[in-house]
Amino acid sequence: MGSGTEQPRWAGAAEDAYGPGPVRDPGATNSANNGGAGPPAPPRRPGQPGDEANEASSAGAGAAGKTDAATTAINTGPGSAAGDGVPAREVDLASLLVGVERQRDEYLDSLRRLQAEFDNYRKRTERHQREGADNAAASLVKELLPVLDTADLALAHGGGEDVKHVAGALFDILSKQGLERIDPEGQPFDPEIHDAVAHEPADGDSAPAAPEVSEVMRAGYRWKGRVLRAAMVKVRG
Repeated sequence: MGSGTEQPRWAGAAEDAYGPGPVRDPGATNSANNGGAGPPAPPRRPGQPGDEANEASSAGAGAAGKTDAATTAINTGPGSAAGDGVPAREVDLASLLVGVERQRDEYLDSLRRLQAEFDNYRKRTERHQREGADNAAASLVKELLPVLDTADLALAHGGGEDVKHVAGALFDILSKQGLERIDPEGQPFDPEIHDAVAHEPADGDSAPAAPEVSEVMRAGYRWKGRVLRAAMVKVRG
């Protein structure tokens, strides 16, 4: 025995029989022990090139997955039509359109009613205005009737041509606006337009079948078909 490590006897015999064994590489031994993947890679430090690309790729893949999931939820979610495969968005638009049409019809009906009420109000206002103007004119004409009565009395008692011309001119102006004279002498008595202030009996065989006006004591007048003042008359029969 020397100072080195003593080898067993069979070791030398094996080398003599088969020759020296292969030289082993320590790295290969480690690779075999790691499953054939080669030597382990050293840990990557933060900020080392290649980290940003890997992180961006991972983020993009995650966003794409969320978008697909959201689209699937919209098309097949609880809000979709049952059993017909119609997206919920189309169903909501259809119901919204129905509501808008119903509201439009309600607005149109309200507008038609408002227009009809306005037309009635306009016609009623115009009628009231005409009636007011007619009443005002009738009041003015009624105040002028005594002037015509005075002219008639003057002519009955021998008034001159001047009185006749003045009375005729005044009556012509008023008649153009709607004044009518009621002078019913010899006509049947009508209590609607005649005011009987005197009565005389009929003469035997010449008695009329119905009372009639024998004398007009004061003329009556109409204003636009309405009796403004009844005629004052004497009735016979």
